[in-house]
Amino acid sequence: MIRRFGESPEPGRAYTRRPGAYVLLPRGGSLLLTWYDDGLNPELQLPGGGIDPGESPITALHREVYEETGWRIANPRRVGTFRRFAYMPEYDLWAEKICLIYRAHPVRPLGPPSESFHEALWMDTAVAVEALGNPGDRHFTRLHAMGL
Repeated sequence: MIRRFGESPEPGRAYTRRPGAYVLLPRGGSLLLTWYDDGLNPELQLPGGGIDPGESPITALHREVYEETGWRIANPRRVGTFRRFAYMPEYDLWAEKICLIYRAHPVRPLGPPSESFHEALWMDTAVAVEALGNPGDRHFTRLHAMGL
């Protein structure tokens, strides 16, 4: 069974399963994160996102991190999984998000994020534990901060 974080699913509501790959990118005592701000739903997030049909989780992870931060990464290693039920306004979709969490090394920036409304930023890990926008991201960041 996959641990759930956040809101319970609403009875009678149809949810579309959306697998995604997300990553902890530590350097020193900081993490590379993405700030998403579309003017409606600003949120601090672990870099990552949806896995396209036919795409492997690792390929999706590299693509999403580059799109959201402009950085290349190396040596991703899966550290856990969680799920959450959420409305995704950018897709007008109620989703059961299956979040595969990785840890990897940030290698170098190649430019600014190419995905709209995203900004790459470095944040002290202890601050990120409290500031990330969803409880699953906060949980895995807390485990990382504890060295687990």
